[in-house]
Amino acid sequence: MALTKDELISSLQNEVRILQHLCTKIEPSMLDYRPTPKQRSTLELLRYLTNMGPQLVQGAKTGTFNVEAWTKASQEAEARDFNQTVKALAAQHDAYAALIGPMTDADFRETVNMFGTPMSRGAFIVNLVLAGCAAYRTQIFLYLKANGREELTTANLWGGADPQPA
Repeated sequence: MALTKDELISSLQNEVRILQHLCTKIEPSMLDYRPTPKQRSTLELLRYLTNMGPQLVQGAKTGTFNVEAWTKASQEAEARDFNQTVKALAAQHDAYAALIGPMTDADFRETVNMFGTPMSRGAFIVNLVLAGCAAYRTQIFLYLKANGREELTTANLWGGADPQPA
């Protein structure tokens, strides 16, 4: 694997940290924002993110996508308010370490066939989970910008911090 296990965990935990930062920029009036009628609202997207990463890592570990577990986790997410959702997202910091920590290098190299595309377990986690986290956090950032948060910059999106004063 191109990343070490510790680097992968750290990268996923960094995604959690950046998303937590972006959540501090969300005002109550922005929670129902959706760019088009068929897209998720801000709150729906955050709720989805409470499941996406951990459920996909769990699937990668077992080599199968557990529809029942996904459905249950989705139903639980849909019942959360914004503050509960932010708390659930923060819990992913430790969840990623617990899920990935016990995996061996051999585990990462094993092939899994999730969603009809065979790839190594490590590639699956990097390509679907890590890249998915970055993509969805970018979507949250764009939702914030569309809601008038013009002060946000790439420092907020990629660094998870407000920009330094000039």
